[in-house]
Amino acid sequence: MKPLLLIDVDGPLNPYAAKPERRPEGYTTHRMRPTGWTGAKPLRVWLHPGHGAELLKLARWYELVWATTWKDEANTWIGPRIGLPELPFVDWPQMHGRAPRGTFWKTQYILRYAPGRPFAWIDDDITDLDREYVGRHHLADALLLRVDERIGLTRPDFDALAEWGAAL
Repeated sequence: MKPLLLIDVDGPLNPYAAKPERRPEGYTTHRMRPTGWTGAKPLRVWLHPGHGAELLKLARWYELVWATTWKDEANTWIGPRIGLPELPFVDWPQMHGRAPRGTFWKTQYILRYAPGRPFAWIDDDITDLDREYVGRHHLADALLLRVDERIGLTRPDFDALAEWGAAL
């Protein structure tokens, strides 16, 4: 069984924190209205069309899974725009709730989703507290890769994921 590659959208795929007046190089602008979006205007999402192919290359070593607040809607709004097929997703029992010992709220649910299974997780909210928590509570290998929400995934990130997946 392959390790999981748990993929967040906002930050890694959508560098939402980049300067609003300047789209990052290589990204295209999309306007979206996912469930729960209450803004008067559609949500601006920047996506890099090459990221889908890069993630599909990683599928050689990983099972790709959405680990995003977009949940299944990532299959409708994000995947098709970057060339990804429908992927399974982490169905958070509660979003933005309490978390153990200062960890990110997703961390506890990631461990419930992947008990005893190796995984790599890409997210912009990962901290050292999350790495420590996973190290103490997860019995398999895990790579927690923090991605800068102003930049999104970069070549070194894809290379690190490929190296880690191949080494398993």
